[in-house]
Amino acid sequence: MTEPLMVELWRGPHVESRHVVHAVVADVEGNVTRCWGDPDRLTHPRSAVKPLQALPLVETGAADAFDLGPVQLALACASHNGEPGHVAAVDAWLTRIGCTADDLECGVEQAHRDVDPGATAARNNCSGKHAGFLTVARHLGVDTAGYIQPGHPVQELVRAALAETTRTALDPAEAGIDGCGIPVHPMPLHAIATAAAGFGTPTEWPPARVDAARRLAAAMVAEPWFVAGTGRLCTDLLAAADGEVLVKTGAEGVQLAVVPRLGLGIAIKAEDGSRPASEVALGHVLAEVEGTDRTEVFDPRRRITNHVGTHVADLRVAPT
Repeated sequence: MTEPLMVELWRGPHVESRHVVHAVVADVEGNVTRCWGDPDRLTHPRSAVKPLQALPLVETGAADAFDLGPVQLALACASHNGEPGHVAAVDAWLTRIGCTADDLECGVEQAHRDVDPGATAARNNCSGKHAGFLTVARHLGVDTAGYIQPGHPVQELVRAALAETTRTALDPAEAGIDGCGIPVHPMPLHAIATAAAGFGTPTEWPPARVDAARRLAAAMVAEPWFVAGTGRLCTDLLAAADGEVLVKTGAEGVQLAVVPRLGLGIAIKAEDGSRPASEVALGHVLAEVEGTDRTEVFDPRRRITNHVGTHVADLRVAPT
């Protein structure tokens, strides 16, 4: 095992904090090509695997049955900010499939309740993913109630897609519960990177899954704002890279990224769950893999400012 990345927060001439970050680069066949830290580290991928969880939405024919376009497919992969445009798009999608926000089982985030007591579950950052689950249930003609439960037909399809793309046996008994209520399966970090590589270069996948991955990836690139929103890394990098890099953030310092032209996937986990540290680590790994720094996206993440905009600190990957 190689040494993990160390992301340091420098305030003035001194290090204030250090964040240990594991990172793996893998190809579509599961070969680890670069590694910092433990490639076998058991990781809950959280929302970083939403593009993989959305594969059944297209594979089953549900997306076509309800004439979903790039906005809906991007939302199915999204952890959005709950901005008005996000909420309106989710509500319109639910209307299209004969559902309402009351059918969403992801709940209303407390932060949204605090600013808007009338907020519905459509404002939840996972509402697009859940709208996708409801769409699959409608298409299959199964009960929409309880669609977040491990034994529901929709979650069985999602678990199968995750197991097959990560090449990992997933035991429902070992699953935890994600923030939005669905099962979250721990898996080795290298397995997440392998699935990421497959998503961008799905040559090893069945034809229906190849088509699904390409359509979802194209939607993320075409509609990056619906993947995250204003000021977010996912949106900014998707827009700047124009298909050369795909990225999806997960809670607790997880990042999934794809470099399609190289056939490589990247998975990152910050030990302490720091999202800023994981973002800076991702910038470092992408620079190593791509040979480009993508300064316009990552410099704002490296520079820490206070509430009046004064530059007060920097996040840096320590030299190895």
